[in-house]
Amino acid sequence: MIRAILVDDEVHSLDALTILLNDYCPQVEVVAKCASPQLALDVIKSQIPDLLFLDIEMPGLNGFELLERLGNIPFKVVFTTSYDQYGIRAIKFSALDYLLKPIDPQELIAAVNKAQQEKTSPSPAQYEFLLSQIQNRDQQFQKLALPTSDGYVLISVDQIIFCEANDNYTHFHLKGGKNTTACRTLKEVEEQLSEFPFLIRVHHSYLVNLNEIARYVRGEGGYLIMNDGTSINVSRSRKELLLKKINFIK
Repeated sequence: MIRAILVDDEVHSLDALTILLNDYCPQVEVVAKCASPQLALDVIKSQIPDLLFLDIEMPGLNGFELLERLGNIPFKVVFTTSYDQYGIRAIKFSALDYLLKPIDPQELIAAVNKAQQEKTSPSPAQYEFLLSQIQNRDQQFQKLALPTSDGYVLISVDQIIFCEANDNYTHFHLKGGKNTTACRTLKEVEEQLSEFPFLIRVHHSYLVNLNEIARYVRGEGGYLIMNDGTSINVSRSRKELLLKKINFIK
């Protein structure tokens, strides 16, 4: 069983999430529900759950501040939020999970399954990174957090040459040969990087940085030569979009 604590200042949200968990996630045992973030601090420290469902916008002490006061966080966290799109993007870039209210049952199931599969808990650096992004809304995202087999790594987006799919993993090929592998599908990575128009999917297995293309060679789909010398096939269905992006088609 997954021992879970729910924290939300709205009682009806706590009740609704409890019902959804009972109906759709029988592997989850709700050990405590807290409508006060201050009370939640003591409950979390004494119960130490496997999974924390945490509302972000709460009076007096928001979700980020609550996590800061906890210090050590040896459990998974799923944010529950009505946040605007900026806040949601910040959470995605931090490689942290969230559920948008009103919570969809299928998304809840996916979040619980994801929490079960993750081998490591999020790092303090991820929460610090997320908090800094929320507090500096006018700044463009420059880095993203990637879950790896032994933790998390922060990379600068402009260092990406291309991303390569490998089942449920994605290989990030970076400038300077400092490559890394993330425990994310390429589809998830593509969604996470959707704010950057210079990153484009050219094949079911590849997402490339347009600024790192050295050459395009014509063919049925053709192929790309990247600045690091790598050859990458372009699928026929994505050829036209790619050519428009790199201004071969006016």
